[in-house]
Amino acid sequence: MKKAVKLIIMLSLLSLILIGCSKKSDSDNKETNNSKETTSDESNSDSTKDASANETKSTAKTTSSDAKGTGLQFESPKKGDTIAELVVKDYGTISLRFFPDQAPKAVENFITHAKKGYYNGLTFHRIISDFMIQGGDPTGTGMGGESIWGKAFEDEFSDDLSPYRGALCMANSGANTNGSQFFIVQANAATVTQDVVDWSEEQTGKTFTKEQLNNYFNVGGTPWLYTKHTVFGQMYDGFDVLDKIAAVATDANGMPTDKVIIEKINIKKLK
Repeated sequence: MKKAVKLIIMLSLLSLILIGCSKKSDSDNKETNNSKETTSDESNSDSTKDASANETKSTAKTTSSDAKGTGLQFESPKKGDTIAELVVKDYGTISLRFFPDQAPKAVENFITHAKKGYYNGLTFHRIISDFMIQGGDPTGTGMGGESIWGKAFEDEFSDDLSPYRGALCMANSGANTNGSQFFIVQANAATVTQDVVDWSEEQTGKTFTKEQLNNYFNVGGTPWLYTKHTVFGQMYDGFDVLDKIAAVATDANGMPTDKVIIEKINIKKLK
């Protein structure tokens, strides 16, 4: 029971990394999305945070061989589908497919930015092992980035898409504040227990379907972020690269000791 409680405490703190943000004034630099995706747990003792993190890591081992989920999100991309090859310097390539019918604006935003080279040379500025890797901020601080429209755009949620392991999601500072920042879920199946599911349903106000539960338990993910962040893509290759990135040394806020650089993102039609 103690392990479950500690895990839930850590999950609540980690969720704040993506949604506990402060607003900037309209007069601030236009190269921001008026938010900072950063931790809001400074009031908690270091010993509590460290203990929570250690409990989680003791139950979660990172693997490169991934179980296959069911449903739209885990279908293989078909010939003619638009895909992305996210090339990370010194690590390798992460392959992604998109869901334009379910999240048209998020997909258009990401693809347009990628085609124009917006993400080239940027970093994964926040990395939390057994949780996610986050990037897409030109400032590398969590404060920067804007959408292709120059303003925040609305969330797009679908019953067919969930923040499973490998999901490509929009980072935000609250409802309808999407800009350029994104994250990829890295949490594997070992991190998802019944206690986590119960707590996640309480936090989101949602009851997960049998298929969702099977996917969370067999594939992994972050169920407490369901309908909190737009899911607009899914990895189908490169999980070993994802796990290597998630294992890098970071400071207490998840900032990597050595920069993890997005070399380029190639957008192409699958042949």
